This record gives sequence, C-alpha cells and structure tokens, in this order.
Amino acid sequence: MSKLAPSVQLYTVRDAIAADLPSAIAKVAAAGFTQVEPYGFVDRADEFVEALKANNLTAPTGHAKLIGEDVVPILEAAKKLGIKTLIDPFTLPEFWTDAEAIKGFAAELNAAAAKAEAYGITIGYHNHNWEFSNRIDGEIALDFFISHLSPSIVLEIDTFWCEVGGVSAPEYLKKLGARVVALHIKDGNKDGDTAKQVPAGTGQIPVREVLEAAPHALPVVEFDLYTGGDVFDGIAQSLKFVNEVRG
Repeated sequence: MSKLAPSVQLYTVRDAIAADLPSAIAKVAAAGFTQVEPYGFVDRADEFVEALKANNLTAPTGHAKLIGEDVVPILEAAKKLGIKTLIDPFTLPEFWTDAEAIKGFAAELNAAAAKAEAYGITIGYHNHNWEFSNRIDGEIALDFFISHLSPSIVLEIDTFWCEVGGVSAPEYLKKLGARVVALHIKDGNKDGDTAKQVPAGTGQIPVREVLEAAPHALPVVEFDLYTGGDVFDGIAQSLKFVNEVRG
C-alpha cells in the first residue's frame, strides 16, 4: 500500500496567511510539504489556487463549516482548489449531550454529501474532544453520530483531541478502519492545553502508535497554538517525525 505524503492544516499558520498569503504558502513548501489542508478558503479561492500552483502544492482535503451553511458556494470554491474531501471542522460542544441535535448534524452532513456528489467531492467530519468525552445512552457521542451518517461520509480523526477526550486514539482508529481517511497529527499534553502543543513525537500523545494504527490515512500536521518558536520550524519538525515513523 502506498502511503500518502503528509499534509499540513493551514490553520496552523493562520497569522502568516493573514499577513501575506503567498509568502506563507511558500514557507509551507520550504518546510518540506507537498500537500496542504486549507481552511477559510471560500472567499480567497483564487488567491489560494495561485499560491498552491506557484509552489507545486496540492490540497486533497480542506476544512469548511458545512452544517448550517449553504454548501453550494463552498463546493464550488473547493472544486477550484482541487479539494476531493471537504471536511466540517467544528460543532459547538454544548450540543454533544443532545441526541436530537447530533442527529440533526448528521442529517445536514448527509444532505451536503448528496449535493457534493455532482462536484466529485466527498464530505467528511473532524472531531474535537467533546465528541469523545460525552455519551449518548452510554455510547461515545461520536459513535452515535457516525451511526446516523451516510456510509459515504468519511472521518478525519483529530488524534490529539481524541486522547484529550479520554479515548485511546490508536485503538479508536483500529475500530473505525477504512472509514478514517485522514488524521490530525498534533502532540502536547493530554490536559488539552493548546499552549503546550509541541512537535510530533515530543509530547504525551502516542503519535507513533497513531500512525501505525492507520497507515492508509493521510497524516495532516497541525498546531492549534504553537509557542515553541517559529511555527514553520515546528511543522518541519513534525513532518520529519511523521516521515521517520512511516519509513
């Protein structure tokens, strides 16, 4: 099985993108990445297309809020960037104790997936910790959610937040198998303090075991917050660790 070249979630370098998008994307390429995961790209799609092309980067996945939104302009922008898997990245934590709200999220993503077919785009979902820490009738809330999703919808498991939510990320990945198409690779403390996030392989998250549990999935390096120096150095360090583990 060929392994997918690691990607990086561009939220990680959001400040640099806000200051100078072309320069930030060039620095991502200089750090060694050949793939990126854009977010907030809908209103800047043409700029992203130009910057990615200039640096020989591709965007197989992307983040955009889909639940509660008109998905057509989002799908059109994603298609411009060549995004094949469009992932809803965030839902409010307070809803994850409410079975009906969760069913509603699933219904909206199912509807988005039906529209996305015409664009050749697959819809996915990305978790935080509350989807794991909450239970619906004793079942992990994310499992309850998945049970109401169309089989065509895939998952990007944020393995940091999975661990923070009290669930073993490697074991959860093994349970879900091929349904997981991408992983957010980040490291830090299991207390969830984003200010303590560190390059992959240097914190409390079992990143090596995560990568070994889902060798088929696209690893996407990310920091929610990086206080350890230059963020481009941080993503380069994480990339090096991912590549070493994956051989």
